[in-house]
Amino acid sequence: MKQLGNSSLSVSDLIVGGNVFGWTIGEEKSFELLDAWLAHDINTIDTSDNYSHWGTGLKGGESETVLGHWIKKRKCRSRVVIATKFGGTYSENTSRNISAAYARQAIDRSLKRLQTDYIDLYQVHHDDEQTSVEETIEVLNEFVLAGKVRAIGVSNMNAGKIAASIEYSRLHQLAAYVSIQPEYNLVFRDKYEQQYAALAEKYGLGVMPYFSLASGFLSGKYRRGEEALLQTTARKDFVRKYINDDSWKVLECLEMLSKKKNQSMASIAIRWVMQQTGVTAPIVSATSIEQLHDLVSVRTFELSAGEINDLK
Repeated sequence: MKQLGNSSLSVSDLIVGGNVFGWTIGEEKSFELLDAWLAHDINTIDTSDNYSHWGTGLKGGESETVLGHWIKKRKCRSRVVIATKFGGTYSENTSRNISAAYARQAIDRSLKRLQTDYIDLYQVHHDDEQTSVEETIEVLNEFVLAGKVRAIGVSNMNAGKIAASIEYSRLHQLAAYVSIQPEYNLVFRDKYEQQYAALAEKYGLGVMPYFSLASGFLSGKYRRGEEALLQTTARKDFVRKYINDDSWKVLECLEMLSKKKNQSMASIAIRWVMQQTGVTAPIVSATSIEQLHDLVSVRTFELSAGEINDLK
């Protein structure tokens, strides 16, 4: 277990991405994978109240519901660390909302779906320009005082507003963000490295990168000239943004290193994220036991400084 920033909360060295639960895999398969993650002592699960509204016939909340059923059936609440989020969109007709009134509704809905009376890490999913820093921090502090939340974090918010939020918390002795959840991987680096890395260091924030495999692009399932394959995956809308000449070059280098080390491209891509300065634990998703075992293998090797440099 690794301490999450300056907080008292600890997380596993890999964090389970819960967006697949109730979306690309059903409840039975989700239970099988959750059991396997826990058997490997990977007990931190990241989800959101709007996962996965983009799926056909889905409306959001499915992932939390699956997790709640699993926690109840396995009676394992004390063994898992649940990180969920609020404030994102549920459909094209809804807007992001992190107001106090909305947050109070959102947390109670999440607690009900998760079948628990507390959330370990409650995170702002997306910024809402209409809501002030003060309003959001005040209501999150209310949740901490009420025992509904152990710690608070933030995902998609600009660095300046995160800093302002933490400064407000410190000034008024309120609960402060202890973590950030940025997008960060081998083919999407600049935003974290130029905006968030220094922020995390300054305020002692835990860093839990999402899309560590670039929505599957870094797993090696796609090749230059075979972009038509994107049409066969449920993640096609997420993957498209990574397709460019620089990304193909990274993928080619990743493939060579994979053969050299006799490790999968996915495990090397995850290992690269794990070894970046300031990173606490990357978020990873699996839809099969085989994928899960491959991801867990990142614990068995390290990348040398030269190998990391080769991937730049």
